Amino acid sequence: MRKRKKIHEFTGGLDTSMNYAIYTYPDRLLKHKHAWKVWRILRDFGCKVYVVAPDLSIFEGSKIYPDWTSLKGKVDVIIPCLRPHLLTDIVESAEYVEAKYIWFQEQNWTPEFETLCNEKGIGVIRGCVLKHKYYKKPFAFFNPCYWHGWKENKVPSKYERV
Repeated sequence: MRKRKKIHEFTGGLDTSMNYAIYTYPDRLLKHKHAWKVWRILRDFGCKVYVVAPDLSIFEGSKIYPDWTSLKGKVDVIIPCLRPHLLTDIVESAEYVEAKYIWFQEQNWTPEFETLCNEKGIGVIRGCVLKHKYYKKPFAFFNPCYWHGWKENKVPSKYERV
C-alpha cells in the first residue's frame, strides 16, 4: 500500500499538491539566482514543478520547456521570476495554460498585472516562495527569507523530519 503524500498549505489557497510552472530565463537558473532557488525549494517540498525558459532544454536532469504550448492544462500556478518589463504576456500565458493563479514574487508585481488577472479570473498571490521554508538555526537569523517569512506557514522538505 502506498503512503499518502501529506499536503502542506503555503498561502492564499496554494498548497504542495498543486502543479507549478516557473517562468524565467536560462541565466537565472545557471547562475543559481532566485529562479533556481524557487525551483529547488518547490521540488524539495514535493511539488510537481515545470520550468519554462527559452533556449534551454535540460537543467540538472530536469526537462526545461521553451514555451507554454506543451504545458496547457498541466499547471495550476505560474511563478514568474523576472522583472515586470520582461513579463508583458504573463497573464495571457496563464490564461492559455489554464492556470488558476499567478504567484508574483516580491519585486515583479504591478497593479496593472493585478487588474489584468482580475479581468481574466486568475488569482493573484504576492510574496516570496522562499519564506515558506524552514531555515536551520542559528544560521537562519542571517537569512532575509527567514525574517520575511517570520509568521508565514512553513513547509518541511521531503528530505527532513519536522
